[in-house]
Amino acid sequence: MKPINDRVVVKPAPADEKTTGGIIIPDTAKEKPQRGEVVAVGPGKSDQKMTVKKGDIVLYGKYAGQEISYKGEDYLIMREDDILVIL
Repeated sequence: MKPINDRVVVKPAPADEKTTGGIIIPDTAKEKPQRGEVVAVGPGKSDQKMTVKKGDIVLYGKYAGQEISYKGEDYLIMREDDILVIL
């Protein structure tokens, strides 16, 4: 996958299976992850240089990006502006 302009492809981190106390979380109660790894970065716009790079672990907004499935894997495509922080 090669995103265009200021788009970024992120592989979301898996949702937690257990709480810190050891309680197993059912699928219906799992929260959508807000962290992931950048797997592809577009070239940016002519007036904007991209700050994130492939391999960065990032935090993004709860409803950021468009969910897609590619070769059996789930990804999010979002604008770089939707990324809140690089960890």
